[in-house]
Amino acid sequence: MGIVNVTPDSFSDGGAHASTSAALQHCEQLLKEGADILDIGGESTRPGSPAVPLDAELARVLPVVREAVRLGVPVSVDTYKPEVMRAVLDLGADIVNDVWALRQPGAREAVAAHPSCGVCLMHMHRDPQTMQTAPMQGDVLPQVLAFWAEQVAQLRLLSVDPSRITLDPGIGFGKTVAQNFALLARQRELLEAGYPLLLGWSRKSSIGTVSGIPAAAERLVPSVTAAMLAVDRGAAIVRVHDVRDTVAALAVWQAMKAQEPQSVAPASTNQQKRQTS
Repeated sequence: MGIVNVTPDSFSDGGAHASTSAALQHCEQLLKEGADILDIGGESTRPGSPAVPLDAELARVLPVVREAVRLGVPVSVDTYKPEVMRAVLDLGADIVNDVWALRQPGAREAVAAHPSCGVCLMHMHRDPQTMQTAPMQGDVLPQVLAFWAEQVAQLRLLSVDPSRITLDPGIGFGKTVAQNFALLARQRELLEAGYPLLLGWSRKSSIGTVSGIPAAAERLVPSVTAAMLAVDRGAAIVRVHDVRDTVAALAVWQAMKAQEPQSVAPASTNQQKRQTS
């Protein structure tokens, strides 16, 4: 999933693709580099970022989505506003990627009213303005799993087919550095929720902390490393800025996986008896 920030203030590339033409050029470049999905967003959710008025977000996002849906790949829109969800789905967007996990009034209904769109439910502690001033406490995994279970149940009450749902643990959204890496180390436990996982590690501050690289745009190598580790631990989608390098790294990983010996299930007790008799 290639990131297309149509914003002036995103933490890593704010302003670089803020115009419609620049955003579309970036979409095309990401596809050339190997992106399978485009994720378009018109509001930064970095820690402390202010909310964007509805009209401003629509003005940023709709012209880009209108053209991006013609590029031949699934288009995801990163938004929590139900008005934006309805508008982009009407234009042909395929996925709603919501950091609020459809908890804003009317968001679940907006998605449920669409017959087939995918939806990504992300875990976030508190809100973008306050999430890092008072991060979560305790063991993060059971809290994330419980949150997901509640949000999925609410969506299922509206008859949304489970095949439409993907889950995101929300790296950096109200969590400490240690909690973020606990989610990576124990990511296979998150698969117990029973849904595909989307992971977004790209250029995050936790990567900067452990790597000692303060500038977000310079965190290429650790970002690619985190994406590879996430895929190795079962992520179905990785949301990245650096598509070309991530695709290249995953090609090496896939080549290695293709040569691993295939595991053989142990014979049952009866089979073992027959084989030795």
